[in-house]
Amino acid sequence: MADIFDAVVIGGGPGGYNAAIRLGQLGLTAACIDKRGRFGGTCLNIGCIPSKALLFASERFEEAKKTFGKLGITTEVGLDLGTMMQHKDKVVGELTKGVEFLFKKNKVEPIVGEARITAPGKIEVRAADGGVRTLAAKNIIIATGSDVMPLPGVTIDEERIVSSTGALSLKSVPKRLLVVGAGVIGLELGSVWRRLGSEVTVVEFLARITPGLDGEVSKTFQRILTKQGFSFHLSTKVTGVEKKGDVLAVTVEPAAGGAPQTLEADVILVCIGRRPYTDGLGLDEIGVARDPKGRVITDSHFKTNVPGIWAIGDCREGPMLAHKAEDEAVAAAERIAGRAGHVNYDAIPSVVYTAPEVAVVGKTEEELKAAGIAYKVGKFPFSANGRAKTILATEGFVKILAEAATDKVLGVHIIGPEAGNLIAEATLAMEFGASSEDIARTCHAHPTLTEAVRQAAMAVEGWTMQM
Repeated sequence: MADIFDAVVIGGGPGGYNAAIRLGQLGLTAACIDKRGRFGGTCLNIGCIPSKALLFASERFEEAKKTFGKLGITTEVGLDLGTMMQHKDKVVGELTKGVEFLFKKNKVEPIVGEARITAPGKIEVRAADGGVRTLAAKNIIIATGSDVMPLPGVTIDEERIVSSTGALSLKSVPKRLLVVGAGVIGLELGSVWRRLGSEVTVVEFLARITPGLDGEVSKTFQRILTKQGFSFHLSTKVTGVEKKGDVLAVTVEPAAGGAPQTLEADVILVCIGRRPYTDGLGLDEIGVARDPKGRVITDSHFKTNVPGIWAIGDCREGPMLAHKAEDEAVAAAERIAGRAGHVNYDAIPSVVYTAPEVAVVGKTEEELKAAGIAYKVGKFPFSANGRAKTILATEGFVKILAEAATDKVLGVHIIGPEAGNLIAEATLAMEFGASSEDIARTCHAHPTLTEAVRQAAMAVEGWTMQM
């Protein structure tokens, strides 16, 4: 006999578990299925959280080695990689257990197993021991997330040739790390191991790093990373990897064609993107439409073409970001409950957690030019910010783009200290349709890094006061 719910969520990541929790808050009976055995998805288990734990720890390690002396602090610094990894694992364990607590609090049933939709409103869950449980639900939310994009011709063993998963658990610091892909994940994890002692080389197929960022920010970012010790091979593709004893021989050649060359590495990190995880769910058999990339196609309310089946997060269109999935989770759950859930895709921030951090929300200059939108620019460097000087973090700037006719903020781009936190103010401003003058005339505490955002807003109209 089937277990019956108002809604069943497939996938226990930030999209899935938040959808299930919100359904419970709204008084609906809900279950959340995940095959990992530990809820939280890629983000909590092998993504956002463990990587940020290592980024923080490695940044403090480098800071102690290179910066403390400038502050009059003398110390001997050593690396205990095992303890650093224990810190990461402890944080992951606490947060995944927190999800289970929230399920219990909101009367959500967690189910461990592999789910397959056998018909609209019907789900089979196969447990690790082979047992099968059948569920029935008026609504099914697909929140299965994404998986690592493989590099053709290169086999990932998670020991010497690793994905982001293996890069979070290396047992020693590689002398030479080669990162394939100059996107967010590759640069973050490359930063971790560079700080701990690796020589980091990045190979990128495109002619620039972080292709989604504003062009000026991307150029500044690459210059700073190069100064830190990164080596970049842009417009370059990897054509093969050969294991020669303890050395990995990586064959690369110009993306446009040309003579190959060989780069040597001890560990290779493949970070060329992610792909939606939608196979094996029975979607084709029941007629759920997917696009050529394998993403589930939905309307603006997250409904698929099959009544009662919804999709959110990385498995549908849009940026593959945990917080985007969370917003869609809330909106979809509220739609199911008869409310008016909505996501403003113009106000979804994105952050690169390197040092300095990079954070953006809204349009880039390139996007505004392509759309023919007249805009004004206001910029302010952290080198002129008092708080940044006191913490020895003066690299980077804040850039605000505002519509020329209305002064409405269209995009904010920050490279500098605490950019991931600073972008929240800009995101809130854009959510409420603020103008650059609204930010400029709002009192900001002194001395703070947030003053750089205010001064950039002042610069839109040419009245920056601290530079």
